[in-house]
Amino acid sequence: MPALPFHIMAKPAGPACNLVCTYCFYLEKQRMFPAGARFRMSPDVLDAFTRQYIEAQDTADVHFAWQGGEPTLLGVAFFQQAVALQQKYANGKRITNALQTNGLLLDDAWCAFLCQHDFLVGISIDGPQALHDHYRVDRAGNGSFAQAVQAIEHMRRHKVAFNSLTVVNAVNAAHPQRVYRCLKELGVQFMQFIPLVERVPGARDTQAGLTLAGPPHLRAKHEARSLPEYCVSASAFGSFLCAIFDEWVRRDVGTTYVQHFDVTLGNVVGVGPGVCVCAQYCGNAMIIEHNGDVYSCDHFMYPEYRLGSVLTDTLRAMADAEFQQHFGRDKFDALPAECRACTWLRLCYGGCPKHRFLTTAAGHGGLNYLCAGYKKFYAHTAPHMRVMADLLSRQQAPANIMQMLAAQERSATPAPGTPARTCGNS
Repeated sequence: MPALPFHIMAKPAGPACNLVCTYCFYLEKQRMFPAGARFRMSPDVLDAFTRQYIEAQDTADVHFAWQGGEPTLLGVAFFQQAVALQQKYANGKRITNALQTNGLLLDDAWCAFLCQHDFLVGISIDGPQALHDHYRVDRAGNGSFAQAVQAIEHMRRHKVAFNSLTVVNAVNAAHPQRVYRCLKELGVQFMQFIPLVERVPGARDTQAGLTLAGPPHLRAKHEARSLPEYCVSASAFGSFLCAIFDEWVRRDVGTTYVQHFDVTLGNVVGVGPGVCVCAQYCGNAMIIEHNGDVYSCDHFMYPEYRLGSVLTDTLRAMADAEFQQHFGRDKFDALPAECRACTWLRLCYGGCPKHRFLTTAAGHGGLNYLCAGYKKFYAHTAPHMRVMADLLSRQQAPANIMQMLAAQERSATPAPGTPARTCGNS
């Protein structure tokens, strides 16, 4: 039986970043390393990681993902070496790369390199300037919207493939159409909307020195710690997705791709979600830190979830370890009875374990904080999802739903006008 594939997210600069976004959960992870630590992946770690990761994949394609912190702090030369090592160890396999960045350092030299080596770039942008700059600031308190837009312009000029990652927070959640239209205006065709959910530690949390609470233990009875003011509420997140969906399903199916919509449709038709958050099980998406340490998940980077080091252990052994397999199974196995009986179970499977810190009405632990928002979105979009699923079953394009809706609404609703500009200072 072939070994199960797994994915590693690499953090070559660790939690180091050239922004100090108010809501960032990763900046404070610097406290988990010795004072004066140099947040840069060493040549030995890079070599061991690259070789082991390629060797461990029993597939023809191997995908590297680079994140942070801010990975571009390491400079183009680091990634030139990374690509050289990938070619050295490829052994006939096809290697692809993705890089998540805030864009501050992306210039012509960077973009020429990214285009040459077919990197897919994720640009972090939270909507129009006023919304983006509310939390995404540098050390002087200045917003970063202009630099993010400039990075997009550089990438478009150099024909670098890119998508957007938007953190849905307490501020921009109230303006879904402005966020969505701004991203489209900037030329984004692939969008990810990530809900911002963090907790403040309570007296019994064990992670000394960290200002955010560690992840809940799924089999324990949970408590709803207070949430920082920047977190999105479950209801607001659901409304945000619904509002964008209503515009997307009428205008942009087949030309603009929103991850959450694609994931939901994938689960509706039974082909799987493609992302761990809405999968039945998880545990196959680990991270490697700049020093070679490997953890169960990006959101579980705490001492108790450290699996080992790439310098002393193998990635395959860490992925196959009973601890990690148990971690992955718990996503489904630890669901409360109320979730198992839910109409929408097969669309979210309880969501990310990091967010499962509420108790159900019956007092069972493990309820996802975003549950109410997910239910709102699934109920709202279900009729349209069924139509698109039916179109797919008849080997027709889901985009045909736009003509169907237009025909239904034409007699009662005037044709919509062109959306106003929403980027810049609007």
